Amino acid sequence: MKTSVIGYPRIGSLRELKFVSEKYFKNEITVDNLEKTAAELRKQHLNIQKQNNIDFIPSNDFSFYDNMLDTAVLFDIIPKRYKNLKLSDIDTYFAMARGYQGKNGDVKALAMKKWFNTNYHYIVPEFDDNTKITLKGSKPFDEFLEAKALGIKTVPVIIGAFTLLKLIRFSGNKRIYDIIDEITSAYREIIDKFSKIEAKWIQFSEPYIVHDLESEDIKLLNCLYKDIIKEKKVKILLQTYFGDIRDCFDEVLSLDFDGIGLDFIEGKESLSLIKEKGFPENKTLFAGVVNGKNIWKNNYAKTCKTIEELKKYCSEIVINTSCSLLHVPYTLKNETKLEEKYKKYFAFAEEKLSELNDLKYIIDSDTKTEAYKNNYSLFNSERDCIDKNIRKRISEINEKDFIRLPDFNKRRKLQKEKFNLPLFPTTTIGSFPQTADVKSNRSSYKKGKISKEEYIDFNRRKIAECIALQEEIGLDIFVHGEYERNDMVEYFGENLKGYIFTEKAWVQSYGTRCVKPPIIWGDISREKAITVDWSVYAQSLTDKLVKGMLTGPVTILNWSFPREDISLKECAYQIALAIRDEVLELETNGIKIIQIDEAALREKLPLRKSDWQKEYLDWAIPAFRLVHSGVKAETQIHTHMCYSEFTDIISAIDNMDADVITFETSRSDLHILDSLKENNFKTEVSPGVYDIHSPRIPSVDEIKSELLQMLNKISSEKLWVNPDCGLKTRGTDETIPSLKNMVKAAKLLRKENNYR
Repeated sequence: MKTSVIGYPRIGSLRELKFVSEKYFKNEITVDNLEKTAAELRKQHLNIQKQNNIDFIPSNDFSFYDNMLDTAVLFDIIPKRYKNLKLSDIDTYFAMARGYQGKNGDVKALAMKKWFNTNYHYIVPEFDDNTKITLKGSKPFDEFLEAKALGIKTVPVIIGAFTLLKLIRFSGNKRIYDIIDEITSAYREIIDKFSKIEAKWIQFSEPYIVHDLESEDIKLLNCLYKDIIKEKKVKILLQTYFGDIRDCFDEVLSLDFDGIGLDFIEGKESLSLIKEKGFPENKTLFAGVVNGKNIWKNNYAKTCKTIEELKKYCSEIVINTSCSLLHVPYTLKNETKLEEKYKKYFAFAEEKLSELNDLKYIIDSDTKTEAYKNNYSLFNSERDCIDKNIRKRISEINEKDFIRLPDFNKRRKLQKEKFNLPLFPTTTIGSFPQTADVKSNRSSYKKGKISKEEYIDFNRRKIAECIALQEEIGLDIFVHGEYERNDMVEYFGENLKGYIFTEKAWVQSYGTRCVKPPIIWGDISREKAITVDWSVYAQSLTDKLVKGMLTGPVTILNWSFPREDISLKECAYQIALAIRDEVLELETNGIKIIQIDEAALREKLPLRKSDWQKEYLDWAIPAFRLVHSGVKAETQIHTHMCYSEFTDIISAIDNMDADVITFETSRSDLHILDSLKENNFKTEVSPGVYDIHSPRIPSVDEIKSELLQMLNKISSEKLWVNPDCGLKTRGTDETIPSLKNMVKAAKLLRKENNYR
């Protein structure tokens, strides 16, 4: 029995890649310094896997920003506007990811979207009619040879041709079948080059094939790989993850792959498909049985049972992760404060390597090893995680708890009269820049260096500065700035019973942005007010309306590591009741607008549409409604969503029954607006007018142009104006002029005759 890893976290044990990259962005170090740190990290990652006896170790899973962007650059899929900047290769790469504003020009970043059903974001490659696909880059080959020089033979990981083509955005007239010959030729050249440098295997990652596939999709998949691997000189592994391949199982098995990687964690039908249809003797099954997306230990007894079943149908099996370990923290070794009674239940990326190694020896020896016995004992002991009062409250929920009265149109009329806002009301999503002094204040308080009173006094001063700044900028609806919050989910988790927290369990969200998801340990409840004092204080400083800022139950769940012993639905309802209590207390204390962010609404949406309703939307949408159904008609409920495809669930989003919804649109060319119009979207809407994940400052004319495009699809009475996400990660020097330009654009629009 052998072991394999699909991909490994690239950020480093202590986020070394994040910090060195940000130094490079600030011109504090040279590109040589950046490359040196990257090489050191790759070496560490390879050696950790070698030390854990992993047989198939990946290379080219490292990236300075994103592997999809790497693949685009590899094939010279670089839009002309970025080439015209005449920057170095690495700076052109970062311009595509982050945008560029400087002496060489001014361009926005490429679109950014969620990577399937995860909280990781990928950069969307853009193909224009000037593009010619050719194998121009050398990164995969360089990193393979780098590992080889260390004495480690790796499996180069390449985004597969099918997934690449399905995720590319075509900005010109050409479409997929216009570039088939170019793409297959480039992939054949990859295989040829790897054969010359003595690679034994290449992994083509094809997560897109776990979607619902039409006949045309299957035809494309066949067309691509019959050409790409027809004269292969290297063994080819087709690696899938995030689900099963029920729509194309027969076709995939009939193609000339040497190995096929299937997910047995999220792939609900993977095992039954093999039982029903069998598995070719001449192919190796890479069985994804170690969860690459959650941090709970592997149940060895359950996994061994799955492998024993597979042995009946497969002649050669490799024990694999279910997906890349990019989606879990680096190592438990950094968690010095987490009690052992919790720690013993968890496995981060490095610990999952040990699990793979354990499973290899357990299965090979066919004996109950010490590791197996300890694991069995752990899974057959009781955890202290149940609260009977919470379970009782869940059981008492009824249909009326999901319905807000009066209906939307009546509420809208009442709110218009009460608030008397101008057309195109301007606001922000919530957070303001978390400057060094803000982070230092929070850190000092957590370390006991300052008192609670000093911590609160500092935050109050920052809130007062933030309110004064918003007055100066001229925004219509204010926020308090969220200076007390480290993260929009972790902060709430820290104030809810049932959560536990880590010190350094960072996971990459996009580029240099890392998050530290809290862990749901037990039943969840709210024991005291969380945000009320901050919001009430902010409101006391101004006559303008200040939004109460909360994170919604689905996002709190989706951006946490969830339990595996209860359903996601039950967990979401527990969180919903806790946030409902906070909403009602904010209202009681005079907060008239409450924003309940659901940035991650789509993330656990099944990849197959046939599973959407019964497995997700039937509880995700009601969970949100449960949060706000008890407020008065005059209280306005906002929500926010970002960096996902929402067009196909627009009706479900409208059914959330919020009063105002903000969407990220600045990186997606306003595509969602067509869907809003087609579906007669009733909710007032605020598509983000500029990209906060880029350091560039949008001009007044640029924002005004965006708003005019929006007005072609959204009535002036329903359009709000704001950035596309929170401003936490941006600098003050970027934030203030951007917001001032945004307000100026809205005011200019109001002055025009058609929009008075």
